[in-house]
Amino acid sequence: MTFLRTISRSAPRAAARLTSASTAVRTTRLSLAAVRPSTCSVASCLRSANLTRTSVSAFSSAATRQSPANTEVDSELSSKLASEIQFETEIRENEPEATSVKDFLESGLFEIEDVPGREEVVLRRTYGNEKISVTFSVADLANFDPEIYDDDAALADEDMEGGSGARKAEDAGAEGEEDLENESASVPCRLSIVIEKPGQGALSVEATAQDGGLVVDNLYYYKDAAHAHEPSADAAHAAQQVYPGPAFGSLDEDLQVLLDRYLEERGITQALAVFVPDYLDAKEQREYLGFLNNLKNFVDA
Repeated sequence: MTFLRTISRSAPRAAARLTSASTAVRTTRLSLAAVRPSTCSVASCLRSANLTRTSVSAFSSAATRQSPANTEVDSELSSKLASEIQFETEIRENEPEATSVKDFLESGLFEIEDVPGREEVVLRRTYGNEKISVTFSVADLANFDPEIYDDDAALADEDMEGGSGARKAEDAGAEGEEDLENESASVPCRLSIVIEKPGQGALSVEATAQDGGLVVDNLYYYKDAAHAHEPSADAAHAAQQVYPGPAFGSLDEDLQVLLDRYLEERGITQALAVFVPDYLDAKEQREYLGFLNNLKNFVDA
């Protein structure tokens, strides 16, 4: 509707400009035709035509400079943004802080680094002579597609069990199927964990927090700690040329268990796995509210 109104408003103006231009052209032609060669030199005719073109150009420039800065669309957009801001603010005020977030932050185990406007959040702590950092991003929430995730999980089950997953689904009762349909997909949150020792390099751990559990996907060792952090393009390129070790799942099962316990002693626990998704959910709401406010300020300026 706004687009149609804009067209309806702009159409008379465009028609008026075309009419004015046509009238000016006809006036110029009549003036030139009415002047006799004996009484008007060629130079004077050209000067007259130049004056006409100059006046039309000046009128066009003046009309452009006098165009309104804020239109009806701007006003409607600003009002809509104000409504969205009020709605999101009320949600934020009425939803208490998650217990998992409150308890984890009050424990003081990690210091949190969360800069407004940035996607990544970093947890930092020291453990003996080790420096430990855990990085996760709100982008995991924005990019999560539950349909794609469910399809991938179903395909993985079929590959692992030789299709038995499909047969189990067919044999399940009506009550079980209804529970699965009503259950919302949980967002998998990726964690980048770095454990660094002075002069000894670093361990780089890729893990996933989901459904209150923490799963280690990969664990690598780098002699140069900069390769684990990858702060620059050069360091990232150099890290790709280093053999960091095999995939975590291919290690001996007992070794995997001991490495899990090693991480738990350093605070990489189930409490962290519960905290991360809840904290990212609250951060995403804060960032979205900030986005709306920034957008409204820009439109209103």
